[in-house]
Amino acid sequence: MKNLIITSDIVITRLNQIVDEARKRGPVKLAVAFGQDIHSIQAVDAAVKEGIAIPTIYGDKNIIARNAENAGVDISAWNIVDEPSDVKAVALAVADVAAGNADVLMKGLVSTDKYMRGILNKDAGLVPPKAVLSHVSVVELPKYPKLLSIADVAIIPLPDFKQKTIIIKYLTQVANALGVETPKIACIAPSEQLLPSVISSTEAALLAKMGDRGQLGNVIVDGPLSLDVSLYPEVAEEKKVKGSAVAGHADCLLFPNIESGNVFFKAATHFVDAPIAAIVVGAKKPCVLTSRGDTPLTKLYSIALAALRCR
Repeated sequence: MKNLIITSDIVITRLNQIVDEARKRGPVKLAVAFGQDIHSIQAVDAAVKEGIAIPTIYGDKNIIARNAENAGVDISAWNIVDEPSDVKAVALAVADVAAGNADVLMKGLVSTDKYMRGILNKDAGLVPPKAVLSHVSVVELPKYPKLLSIADVAIIPLPDFKQKTIIIKYLTQVANALGVETPKIACIAPSEQLLPSVISSTEAALLAKMGDRGQLGNVIVDGPLSLDVSLYPEVAEEKKVKGSAVAGHADCLLFPNIESGNVFFKAATHFVDAPIAAIVVGAKKPCVLTSRGDTPLTKLYSIALAALRCR
């Protein structure tokens, strides 16, 4: 288990372990923006029962009560802030997190663009000046021996070189929270061969060199690497990729653009039913960002991951 450390007696290799670890550290105050849909209510209920969250729900009180009753969820001990407007509910939740009244922000039944506009509102004070926000997901692939942290699949369409260095920092932080002391980060490109005319290839090589020189922190960065070379040691061996500590053993994947990252993310979740957790990083507090159609379990895992990140 070289390059790994133990946090709270385990290295986290499965998403249910994130919930276990969050439980050990005690509950966080959770602000749920427009959390009136059944899936969000069920996820918050699970987080409360697991002892990882103390919730405040912002939304239409009558709808929340009706959906909670339909889901068989007792919300009598929850703090409910009655606000029927999704935009205003997001603003109230963001303000409470920015003021330190809550530790984690969570997206409920509101579109991603409205949620992100609330987070990015300069007057709200949740995002530091000139901060770069990124979406980091943790994916549990059925046949991969450890969790994969990936970015960016939802926020930055085409990260420039500086943004890629920042995303590597965020990937490192999330991997550290999972117990990986020195994450192995693969910079994804079409091929493991350096292709001078392909930006993802040349920038991956530069990032790898920066990693070698210690300019990116306590990480091992390699690239360009194709997806299959990054994840499967037998493919790396077949393609004669030598001298790489990352090939076949990646902890993190840095995607060159939102299209490639999003396709991988959705293929993993829909084709092989890979469990996931997803958060926005770069703000003053972690923000849960999942799809409105995601399962309560995905939302629970995301709450737990955010809870680990705010410790």
